[in-house]
Order: sequence, then C-alpha cells, then structure tokens
Amino acid sequence: MVRDLSELRREIDAIDDQLHALLKSRTKIVEEVRLFKKYDRVKIRPAREAEIIYRLFAQHEGKFPKRELFRIWRELIVATLGMEGPFSVGVYMDADTGGEFSGFWDLARDHFGSFTPMAPFPSTRRIMEAVQKQEVTVGILPLPGRDEVDPWWRRMAFEGDDVPRVIARLPFVGGGNARPAGHEALVISPVPQEPTGRDRTYVVLESKVELVTNLLDRILHDAGLSSVFSTHCHDPNRPAVWQALVELDDYAAPDDERIRRLTETSDGVVQHAVTVGGYATPLSAEELE
Repeated sequence: MVRDLSELRREIDAIDDQLHALLKSRTKIVEEVRLFKKYDRVKIRPAREAEIIYRLFAQHEGKFPKRELFRIWRELIVATLGMEGPFSVGVYMDADTGGEFSGFWDLARDHFGSFTPMAPFPSTRRIMEAVQKQEVTVGILPLPGRDEVDPWWRRMAFEGDDVPRVIARLPFVGGGNARPAGHEALVISPVPQEPTGRDRTYVVLESKVELVTNLLDRILHDAGLSSVFSTHCHDPNRPAVWQALVELDDYAAPDDERIRRLTETSDGVVQHAVTVGGYATPLSAEELE
C-alpha cells in the first residue's frame, strides 16, 4: 500500500529536523576541540579527515550515492574547520594560459568547499611562499613530473616548522566537475603527516651523483623501502648536488629507521634524506560502487 504523499513529506521533514539537531550538537563538540588546537599554527588535520571518510564509506549501504555522501561530509568538515581558525586556499594558475583551463581551481573547490576563500597564484614558487608566510592556509600544486628544470618540490627539502609539506592528493574522490577532466594535484601546508593505514610518503634525497633508476631502486631496497614514483633534478648552481623525489608506497615518519638507513646503507651515495609529507590514498573506483 502506497502511503499518502503528505505523510511521506512530514516524515522527511522530521528526519531533516533530526539531522539539523545533530549538526548543532556536532558543532558544539567542535567548539570544545578548538580549545585543544588553539596553539597550533595550522588547524587542518588531513589524516583525521581521511579516516572519517574511510569509516563512513566502509559502513555505508543503501541507494544514497557515495560521491554525494563525500560531498556532504567535505562541506561539513571544512565548515567546522573554518570555525577553528582562519582557513583559505591558494591555487596554482598557469600564468602562460591565464589559468583558464588549469583544472586546479575546480579540484580545490570540490575538496575545500563552496564558500572557502580561494586565491589564484601565477607560479608554484608563489604558492610555496604564500603557504610558508601564512598568506593562505593550504596550497594546490600540480603533481611532480619527470625532467622538470626547476621542480617545486625542491623547496621542501629543508627542516623547519614553517616549511610546507604535502598533506593530501586530489581528487580524493573521482568523478567531480573539474575541467579539463583527469587533472590531479597535491595539497601543501606546514602540517606533519600522520598515518591512516593507507598512506604514501614523499622523501627528497640528495647525492653527488645522478640517482638513476637502477641505483635508486637498490638503495631503497637495501633500506627496506619501495617506491611508486620517482623523479630527479640537477641545479646548475650546485653542480655537485643531484636531488631525487621518491614517492614511497608506505607511511614513513621523519625519524623512521628506514629513512635513516637511506644514508647509512648507500655507501655514501645518499648524503641527505628528508621526508616532505605525504597523503592518505584517495578512494578507488571500486570503493565508490
């Protein structure tokens, strides 16, 4: 028997009222959490945000689409994040093309909410500077490529609380409205990486010789590590130094024994190794079904 439409609408309204009441209760708890973060330079906790989505997706059932579930919770997370302190996003927009078709703006908007303040920057260097100087809270940068002359990741190969680190990879959930489609990006902020159980970590290596693939693979293997991507660069102003960026297929803290072994077991080839952040892995197409 089909129920009366007005009855169904009253039931939906009652559920909406319950949802609203729960949102208000959640917000009161966030106000308490804010007290624990009042001395933190940056309030965002990417690992915690990813764990919330992982948990919700794991328990989800029914016909409500997962992408829209993600969208709702991202708006909720970012809205309450803005309550904890100033929050804004800097987006790399290629100066050569006017940024019209970079796709990074759409990726940032999809992940950081409809009303979060966002600003374009004409170069990756300016993004890094803006994040370090707290002109913006987070920055959106293109994925590292191969054979880049002046890659942005080189500027993270330093220690310091204000040095930007990779904190996320976008899109976290595919199938959004970014145009052109297929764009991916990394998010940076001076926030240390925390483990979620499904992570990747970036490490920058410095050497006096070019770290070709075979040599790099051997060094990683001897240290108990494996990579999913690597690239390198050579600064002509520092002719004796080669740098390599390695994306590890695991979480590795700055004081991880395996990171230390990169310099100790490489027969002096690797002179310096520093982790520069990482990310909780985005949801797969299978997880969205």
